[in-house]
This record gives sequence, structure tokens and C-alpha cells, in this order.
Amino acid sequence: MTQSEVVISLHDALAQIGPEAWDACACPEAAGGGRPNDPFTTYRFLKALEDSRSVGVGSGWQPHYMTAEAEGQVIACAPLYLKSHSQGEYIFDHNWADAYERAGGRYYPKLQVAVPFTPVTGRRFLVRPGFEEIGRAALVQGAVETAGRNALSSLHLTFCTEDEARAGAAMGLMARKTQQYHWVNRGYADFDAFLADLSSRKRKTIRKERARAQGFGGEIEQLTGDQIKPHHWDAIWAFYQDTGARKWGTPYLTRAFFDLAHDRLRDDILLVLAHREGRVVAGAMNLIGASALYGRYWGCTEDHPCLHFELCYYQAMDFAIAQGLDRVEAGAQGEHKLARGYLPVGTHSLHWLRDEGFAEAVAHYLEAERAAVDEDIEVLTGYGPFRKTDMEDHE
Repeated sequence: MTQSEVVISLHDALAQIGPEAWDACACPEAAGGGRPNDPFTTYRFLKALEDSRSVGVGSGWQPHYMTAEAEGQVIACAPLYLKSHSQGEYIFDHNWADAYERAGGRYYPKLQVAVPFTPVTGRRFLVRPGFEEIGRAALVQGAVETAGRNALSSLHLTFCTEDEARAGAAMGLMARKTQQYHWVNRGYADFDAFLADLSSRKRKTIRKERARAQGFGGEIEQLTGDQIKPHHWDAIWAFYQDTGARKWGTPYLTRAFFDLAHDRLRDDILLVLAHREGRVVAGAMNLIGASALYGRYWGCTEDHPCLHFELCYYQAMDFAIAQGLDRVEAGAQGEHKLARGYLPVGTHSLHWLRDEGFAEAVAHYLEAERAAVDEDIEVLTGYGPFRKTDMEDHE
């Protein structure tokens, strides 16, 4: 098969592609009923965003899903959006936009290949098995040509895999490296086994935090699948609104998304809820992948010491250990995660800028940024809570 035999198309609704064709590219590993590696690129998750109007008209995220077809079938697809701002991306290009517009350019609209509002690494070139090389190349070429043909300033693929970043760079895209904090399950039998890996001081600190949090005067429960009831979403929505209003002004997701999540996604979801005096006073929402737990939203109506750490981090570790998951990804930013066993890891994105002079300037910036990120990861890892030698700090 040659590149000329592949047909690229854009679609403004996922229904035009269909769940079978999309998921055959996005999560072929789940075809037999198992969990997808990445719950965020599944048809059901992206369709819930679309049907709830969390994306679409008025959101600044206008869907233009891309497909590559050959031999009578969709061989690759990508969650492509036309963006009128840079909100909800978590790979920040506000300075680029400001510099470009001060120089007389028009930065928005731009094209974005991403899962909206979701700083989680995953494949962005969703390719049917057996078509990896040609499918990936077709999507990159199609996205760049779409941006160029419509005189758009730029194309961005955010939170792609490291392998995709290397492949994209080889195809002429600019690679960017940022960082997050992830917890890795080293085959722990239980939480105490994890604690045994830590220095004595950090171990004692975490035990005190957990005891303080669990003494808040109520009960903590983990719910997933049919254990989740419709009324639980009223509490999650209230938490989400409060946290969103404090962090980024206007919450990205609509209330309808959480109703659709109950109908379509609850088997992919873990809720960790804190109850006190008959009310849910705090909670965290996570999505479950085949090998990872992804922390997404947290909120509370009452402040209790260390309860945030317990619900978002330690309960997530407990669940990952019990389910045999490899890691917990607790979202963007937050050096406070370091003391709690979450270590820095690199995250990746790819970028194309239409203006050659601007692209050259950004390329120089990205080279320096990558070196700085690598240095930060090395230094921060050294500050982690783990014992430096097998003989260190045993109780």
C-alpha cells in the first residue's frame, strides 16, 4: 500500500465514523471485552464529551475528527479539534500565542490533536494493528495539510507517547518535553510494602497523614461500576464546580457529562468518597485503564487536614495495588506529590507552526526547555522519599 492510496477525511461528529471503526483503532486490545489501555480515547468517552456539549459550539473545542481509510476500512483516526483558545490543554502555549500576535500574526484558531481537558499520556495517532507506519504518516500529513490549507497558525498534538514524539520529530514536527508525577507499583503486596521502600522519616510522615485524614469523623468508600448510583454524581458535580471555579474560572465539563458518565462509563470509573453525618463531604474521581489508574477530579465541601492526600493519592495507591495496576497518574503539576511517592516523569507533545521564522524561534526555545526538564527530573527524583540504599532507614 502507498500513501496515495490512503484517503483522509474530517468529520464533525463521531457518529459519522462509528464505534466499531473508531475503537478498532483506539483500543483494539479491548475487543474481547477487556479494559482499554487508554479509557480517554475510546469512542464512549469522546462521545460523552460531544453529546454533553462539553465540546462543540461555544466551547472553543470544535470537533473535526480525522480518519485515514484504505482497503475499504478506517486504518487510523485522531481526535482533532479546532481551537479558539488554549484552555483545557495543560501543555501551555500562551506565551507563544502572545508573542505571535504581538508580532502581527493571528494565533487562533489552531488545530489540536488531544483529549479535551485531560492531561494524560496516550496514543494520539490511533492506528489499527498492522497499519502502524502508513496510518501514522497519513494522519500527520493530513493534519499538517489541513492546517496549512486553512491558513491556520499551528497544529499541536499534546500528551502523545514517547514513541509518537520520536516518530513525529522524524516527520518534521517539533517535539516538546514537559513533566508530571506518577506513582509506580513495584509489585507491592499492600500499602505497608510500599511504605517499606521509603526512608524512615517519609514513612512516618505518610502514616501520620493517613491517620489524621482517616480520623476526620466519617467514613471513606471506594465505588466503581454498579456500586456508583446516580445521586453520587450530584456530589461529584458540586466538587467539580467548586474546584474548577477556584483553579480555572469556568468548569470545562457540563453537568450532562456526569449523567452520561454514569450511563456509559461507570465501569471505567472509580469514585473515592468521604461521608460524614450522612453527607458526602469530599470526593475524587478516577478513570481505570488496563494498567493504570488516572486521577481526574477532586473537591470538597468541608476542609479536613490531609483528606485531599488520602482520597486522591493514598486511596488511589490502595486501589492500584489491589487491582494489580502498574501505576497511578494523578494529573498535572504538583511538586507536593513528590513527598508522597509520586516521581517526575517526562510527558511529550508535538507541534507544527506555519510561520517559518516563528517556528525557528520556538525550536530554539524547545531545545533549551527539554534540557531544563531533563535536569529537573533528575534533581527531583533525587529528592524523592525512597530509601537510597537497601540498608537505609529500616525500622
